Amino acid sequence: MSDVLKTGTSLGEIRIADEVLAIIAGTATHEVDGVHVTSRNFARGVKVRIEDGGVSVNISIMVKFGNKIHKVSEEVQKRIVTALETMVGMKVVEVNVTVAGLRYEKPARNPQNVRRSQKR
Repeated sequence: MSDVLKTGTSLGEIRIADEVLAIIAGTATHEVDGVHVTSRNFARGVKVRIEDGGVSVNISIMVKFGNKIHKVSEEVQKRIVTALETMVGMKVVEVNVTVAGLRYEKPARNPQNVRRSQKR
């Protein structure tokens, strides 16, 4: 595990594990409309690389069928950059998004229609 090292504070060092950065990126991704959430493990499918004071993120996502893939992917990039820069204060060098698949979600069944069909 590599650490992000922040120096210059009067109280000492601040270290943030790269796993924390992956969780932040994954959480931001799960908040994007059109992304299918496959796991509660927010770091799943996220790889973070720290180099020269900047962060590079590679993330793999599933997109809900019917959404514009490029728009969802761009929103994922924007949300990750905003989340990492706001929460950690580090510059995000790049966010590479791989769309690993599409997920078709069945429409929710209307309980009233189910009751009506059972009465017949």
